[in-house]
Amino acid sequence: MKQEKFKVLLYLKKSSLDKSGKAPIMGRLTIGRSMAQFSCKLSCTLSLWNPRESRLDGKSREAVETNAKIEKLLLAVHSAYDSLTECKKPFDAESVKNMLQGSMDTQTTLLASLNRYIEDLKARIGIDVSKTTPATYIATYRSLGKFIQKKFKTKDLAFGQLNEQFIREYQDFVLLELGYSMDSVRHYLAILKKICKIAFKEGVSEKLHFAHYKLPKQKLTTPKALSRESFEKIRDLDIPAKRPSIRYTKDLFLFACYTGTAYADVVRITGENLFTDEEGSLWLKYARKKTDYRARVKLLPEAIALLEKYRDENRDTLFPWQSPEMVKANMKGLRIMADIKQPMSYHSGRHMDLLFLLKNSNLQELFS
Repeated sequence: MKQEKFKVLLYLKKSSLDKSGKAPIMGRLTIGRSMAQFSCKLSCTLSLWNPRESRLDGKSREAVETNAKIEKLLLAVHSAYDSLTECKKPFDAESVKNMLQGSMDTQTTLLASLNRYIEDLKARIGIDVSKTTPATYIATYRSLGKFIQKKFKTKDLAFGQLNEQFIREYQDFVLLELGYSMDSVRHYLAILKKICKIAFKEGVSEKLHFAHYKLPKQKLTTPKALSRESFEKIRDLDIPAKRPSIRYTKDLFLFACYTGTAYADVVRITGENLFTDEEGSLWLKYARKKTDYRARVKLLPEAIALLEKYRDENRDTLFPWQSPEMVKANMKGLRIMADIKQPMSYHSGRHMDLLFLLKNSNLQELFS
């Protein structure tokens, strides 16, 4: 199909001033010989309008805010045009106008689709979804929301407004501005691609976005062991009773140090995972969620003390539930409170140097 020349013109409708003396901003689309006019749903002070640039002059609040909305509008216009072009069917300016006006009002948006998927995951917890699964999706939703708000000055985007540059800039935003690890970024990008694929299959999106975008390669590194000094700082840290959440995270972390048990396993082990051998020693035996391998840990007195501290006959699990987001936030707080300089996460407790724990202890086996 021959591609017609496409133009977008913005102008003021000076014959329809509002009570404050501002004029509505109008748009005119031209494709070949077809033309369509539309309202931008914006207005501005006459003296600020620059017809050559189709923008407001100056750095006043009105100019900055209105220009940002114009940028968003033009992005939507060109996205609508690109979507129709990719269909390889004839269309005119009126078609672009109709897609534009329906893009944010009638089409399902990116964050709305992701939120709907998260709610579906939550409804399936305990059936075919674990309690920890929605956490990464929620984190992706929050980071996408921050990126869209900063980049486009809006709360959400229609799928028609997405392009290849979007995912690249989002990746840089999460890495450089939010400071997340590449491993986290890979998870977020994979979820973004997944939601776009679902939207395409459901007919919500005209295009299968990011189908050919390759996720960053995962960098395999050896986990850095938690030092004895850092462990002792956390162990001996006195946390006020008025901060029960962070006190509990500290105990979960210490249990990981004493047993090598991952967070995903700690929050789901029950009394059925405890066994006493012929010598009267207490063992923790469970199938790891990540690998399904069988793990056996002969419990140190310190680990048993933590189990007794949180024992509750009215709860199936050995420890109360605490969300991954809360654990992550509290671990950052613990590191600051204990004045630990090295990066530290809950996972650090599984890779600590156990030699000083093994000395004079009855810990004989630890498979992780």
